[in-house]
Amino acid sequence: MSQTDYTRQTHHEFLVAAEQALDDPKLQASLTNLGDTLAQRNREAWAAFPQSDAVRELARQIKDETLAHLDEYLEEFEVSVRRRGGEVHYAADGAEACTAITEILRSRGVKKVVKSKSMTTEEIHLNEALEAAEFEVVETDLGEFIVQLSKQRPSHLVAPALHLRMPEIHELLSGDAGETLPNTPEDMALYARRRLRADFATADAGITGGNFAIADTGSIVLISNEGNARLTVSLPRIHIAIVGIEKLIPKFADLPVFLKVLARAATGQKMSVYTSVINGPKLPDELEGPEEMHVVLLDNGRTRILEGPLRESLFCIRCGACLNACPIYRNIGGHAYGGVYSGPIGAIITPLYDGLVANHHLPHASSLCGACQAACPVKIAIPEMLIRLRDQLHAEPGELGWAEGKAYGLWARSMRVPWIYRLGTWLATRTVGRLSKNGWIRKLPGALHGWTKSRDFPAPASERFRDWWKREGEL
Repeated sequence: MSQTDYTRQTHHEFLVAAEQALDDPKLQASLTNLGDTLAQRNREAWAAFPQSDAVRELARQIKDETLAHLDEYLEEFEVSVRRRGGEVHYAADGAEACTAITEILRSRGVKKVVKSKSMTTEEIHLNEALEAAEFEVVETDLGEFIVQLSKQRPSHLVAPALHLRMPEIHELLSGDAGETLPNTPEDMALYARRRLRADFATADAGITGGNFAIADTGSIVLISNEGNARLTVSLPRIHIAIVGIEKLIPKFADLPVFLKVLARAATGQKMSVYTSVINGPKLPDELEGPEEMHVVLLDNGRTRILEGPLRESLFCIRCGACLNACPIYRNIGGHAYGGVYSGPIGAIITPLYDGLVANHHLPHASSLCGACQAACPVKIAIPEMLIRLRDQLHAEPGELGWAEGKAYGLWARSMRVPWIYRLGTWLATRTVGRLSKNGWIRKLPGALHGWTKSRDFPAPASERFRDWWKREGEL
């Protein structure tokens, strides 16, 4: 895979992809800009919100309570949607969801589909399924539209085209236009606006995700900064929303709690520009809106997670704050993670959705510094869950290589036997500790060389603490 070959493939070699990302200067510039903007805005937004801790705790409690009674809220939501004239479809996995959506579209004679930004549709590879069924599919979020033109995957939950620089975007949009566009952000955005407005007007169906699904009203809540989600719902005659079952919240009165934290965590705004509450198809006296509304409720492994010790991962509201704060993500970007969900939360839910062994590098792609948990609007204990996944992974038979297994075994024994620990620390201080230059090791031998490939390794001190304490204590 080349430096810029960010294909839609789900699994690949994480270490190779991470190394390529580190060697990509354009990507590094984009990631640096991410840290200077979104992460800083996130910190400033929380600092300017005096009640932030209490509201975040309340949002967490609502998610916890919802998941504890999810079966009841799903039933209530279904009844509420049907009462408002909508239809509800349940999908056990991505294949069932794609089949259900394809059948709805085909039975209504749909030819063209517009889509608003949705990580859930990326999760189930809906675009590929619809294109294989010969539907024309157009992403209408500007970032997603650019990524679609490039035939790549999104690299960030909120900023999907983060990895692309302006000259690349100009080339993509000019190629779509069939002419060389003026090379300014304003002109390129104006072209995309004209192009996508025509697609909205001619589409037969609109497909969205759902930031929240409200049980007591049957509402789908869509949050965006461009208005494309509202147009996707309003103009086509059919609206299909695909929503993970964990997106439910019990009551409409709960929504303001999440609106207060989502935009602050995602982009540092007090409120996103567009917050749309969709309550079924249009009524006879309404001038705009879909004639039909379908909600596809997706499981795809979520029920299995709900029953296990990592259920807290289902609290995630897909704001991207943990990515912006994570020192690993800010060095390797989103594509290195291989799946649709990247960063610290992706290192948890991708193994849970897709299999732990198949994604065995992801739980280790963290420094466990806790910046992700501090940034999370619902206070998900991400470091703790990563440690749990590491423990599960190492319990898999044959997962550790022979040498690695022996090394961990020796380390564990040395920590349990005092005289071995004292001997090991004595040897380390009098060899490596005293021979290293300025307290750093530039190159480790053998299989350990990965530690020093892109950074120096801190050497042991030249004297043990116990020796220093013994000497100082005698003075």
